[in-house]
Amino acid sequence: MRVLWVSLVLVVVDQLTKAWVQAAMVPGESVPLVGTLLRLTYTTNPGMAFGMTLGSKLFLTLFSVAATALIGGYLWVVRRGPVGYRLALALILGGAAGNIIDRTFYGVIGGTAPLFYGEVVDFIHVDLWRGYLPEWIPLFGGTFLSLFPIWNVADMAIVVGVAAIILFQRRFHEGLTRSAEDVPPVAEPPLAEPPRVGPPVAHPEPVSEPVGRGVAPGGEPKPASPEA
Repeated sequence: MRVLWVSLVLVVVDQLTKAWVQAAMVPGESVPLVGTLLRLTYTTNPGMAFGMTLGSKLFLTLFSVAATALIGGYLWVVRRGPVGYRLALALILGGAAGNIIDRTFYGVIGGTAPLFYGEVVDFIHVDLWRGYLPEWIPLFGGTFLSLFPIWNVADMAIVVGVAAIILFQRRFHEGLTRSAEDVPPVAEPPLAEPPRVGPPVAHPEPVSEPVGRGVAPGGEPKPASPEA
């Protein structure tokens, strides 16, 4: 499937940018690019995208591996589906794989945690708004909120892929339906003829012509005997 090249390129770009950040910056450092709107801020995330948590680090890593494997398998199932749908899945697959590499190996590489206990490197800081939510908002009133949290290339790919599936869900569904209808049916092998039931049919034996007078055994005319 050619869309897997998108996932592969995405993983390479994600890992190269993370390696550059770790080599050129120190944790907590922030470099402004466009004022306070866009900055490079080096931080690590022990949880999921946008800092969400789901159980322990080990459970989160294993859960991510299983979910990524399911996405890859589903991508194979819809390999004849619409290109846009497969591209969206390829973005999600590549983004998930990029963050799995962080969680699985970065702790071992940096000497800070065992296998499967690493943290994801984040550095793209888009600070659209930060402040406290109004008190009248149920449950979340008075909570400090920063839009958007710090993320990375893999997170961006996951968000774009999920957003594309949500926005174009109906179009993708129609394309999947058409592709399923275009698949030719599998030809079934012809049924074997049932065995014949009944008494065996008697075949007449060939009748040999008797050797008689005036006929030689080989069927040649017997020469006439000279008369005395």
